[in-house]
Amino acid sequence: MNRAVVVGAGVLGACVAYHLARTGVEVVVLEEAGPASGTSRATFAADVTHLKTPHTYYRLNRQGSDGHRALAEELDGPTWRHPVPLVQWADSDDTQRTLHERATRVREWGHDCRSAPASVLRDLAPAVDPAACTVDEVVVHTGTAWFDAPRLVHTLLDAAVRRHGAETHYGTRVTGLLRSGARVVGAEAGERDWGADVVVNCAGPAADQIAALAGARLPLRHVPGLVAESAPLAQEPLTAILSAPGIDLRPTADGGVLALSWEVDARLEGTATDGLPSELLRRASTVVPGMGEARIADVRIGVRPVPEDGLPLVGEADAAPGLYHLVSHSAVTLAPVLGRLAAQEMTSGRVAGELDAYRPGRAIDGGDVQDENLRAMNRHGQDSQRQL
Repeated sequence: MNRAVVVGAGVLGACVAYHLARTGVEVVVLEEAGPASGTSRATFAADVTHLKTPHTYYRLNRQGSDGHRALAEELDGPTWRHPVPLVQWADSDDTQRTLHERATRVREWGHDCRSAPASVLRDLAPAVDPAACTVDEVVVHTGTAWFDAPRLVHTLLDAAVRRHGAETHYGTRVTGLLRSGARVVGAEAGERDWGADVVVNCAGPAADQIAALAGARLPLRHVPGLVAESAPLAQEPLTAILSAPGIDLRPTADGGVLALSWEVDARLEGTATDGLPSELLRRASTVVPGMGEARIADVRIGVRPVPEDGLPLVGEADAAPGLYHLVSHSAVTLAPVLGRLAAQEMTSGRVAGELDAYRPGRAIDGGDVQDENLRAMNRHGQDSQRQL
């Protein structure tokens, strides 16, 4: 393979472009807006490998998480990976029991986590109000991190361009695909034709639209998500990722806090937030009191591309050879491993066995969500809808 067109400059597009370019492939990245301007900018971007099921998918996420370390060493520049512990707790006996059962399961899989007295929060996250945790034990995950996804994208694309000669074209919307018989042989964008041996569909929530240009179907749902970022906290900074009842929090690079709640997300309607950022801040301040004094510095809404069974869509579909799909709900964590394996498949012509379970042509029952993380997100959303 000599030439590839990558559609989309989010985390997956940037990672596969980098890995293709470093093998000598001529890479052109076409992006409708700018780098990391879509979902990659509006994501919580924390390592939640411990929530991934089944075991094969957990292992893929483990490879992705470890791949961030390897990429950071390889690129040797400002890092996007920020290692901190992740602390979980629940608010009822049933949910607490489920939490500890999951911890036991992932420990058996080799995951580094432990149950600990709630008092451990004083050392791991002193910014947390001790009264916010009403149970005796928490689950602590070590070896975890949060990711600055926009910095990851810019670092990868900069390396692809400066070191390996890739081209990036922003403000360039793909409006059609070039065909030779059934095979896709390029893309139409910006009043120009871009020929290629393979077109890589990394368009995130628009990936199904790109597939449709070739007469293929991707089984995707489009799930909006809201994150709110505070200004730097005036006193104690947050020093851990927190998964607390009704709210998830993580630090930001400048000493602020990023907040997300699946329950709040369930109340989103399009791009209308209608006071929901304030609700996120209120929930966050019950856990981290310093949030009550901080202003909201930024609010972002992203549309998550969620395959119907929760697992990634990777590879060509029979209806459109030459169009290689790369779509995932957990794109930030998985980008290093999916980008590397996809590039290997396209350049070598050899199938990567690790990706066999994620082919676009697999049989998918929309009611059979295999990713436990997605099941939990769906359940929170349904509970919130019932309360409205």
